[in-house]
Amino acid sequence: MSVTWGKCYDPNGARLGIPTWPWRCAPDGFATRRQLRARGLRPGGQPIAGQILRPRYRRGPLVAYLYRLDKAKPVRPMTPAKRRALACAMRARRTCPQCHLDAGYVIPSSLGVCVPCAYPDDEKQE
Repeated sequence: MSVTWGKCYDPNGARLGIPTWPWRCAPDGFATRRQLRARGLRPGGQPIAGQILRPRYRRGPLVAYLYRLDKAKPVRPMTPAKRRALACAMRARRTCPQCHLDAGYVIPSSLGVCVPCAYPDDEKQE
């Protein structure tokens, strides 16, 4: 067992407080939030049941929290009101605050406006 792998292996949680496994070594019956979502599930208010650690150089390890599959609940269905709210939010992200037009893409936060408004000289030269 390598030193790095040994630091990430604590299945009883005696050293790190919660059960911990190295990256890709979690036992069956546990899943991350993304893995739950891929199965159509959500944590459903359950506490974190464990974690997996991926060592990195120069910085602390990457951490992914695990939840128990047997306590996970199904994802709530999309309601018409929620669908309308999400459509409105996406429309607001696509609308340029300067020209008030739908850009057809999400306005980059680095620019704050659509590309033609951010670079008006480029259109005139072409």
